[in-house]
Amino acid sequence: MKRYCMAVDLVDDPVMIAEYESYHKQIRPEIEKSILDAGVTQMEIFRVGNRLFMIMETVDDFSFESKAQMDASNPKVQEWEQLMWKYQRALPVSRPGEKWVLMDQIFALR
Repeated sequence: MKRYCMAVDLVDDPVMIAEYESYHKQIRPEIEKSILDAGVTQMEIFRVGNRLFMIMETVDDFSFESKAQMDASNPKVQEWEQLMWKYQRALPVSRPGEKWVLMDQIFALR
């Protein structure tokens, strides 16, 4: 198992944040399937203000590149991603077109 933590911001508007959360109360079945098919076994998203934090657990051979290829060839995922961009805002450290940014672990209590 691998674990990844990622962050993205939302548009800082309470109505839009509420809409975004409503989409995530029960995501579309085809989106859930695409996540699972890519090797993600667990995913949680947390929010504070307009900042989102995602914890993602995956199979050992998970690859972001492979997931990106799968997503690019799936029209339903592309539709979902376009819809989510309405609500999401890239972090200042994001590369052009990048949404969720992989976070570096700086501490672990063992």
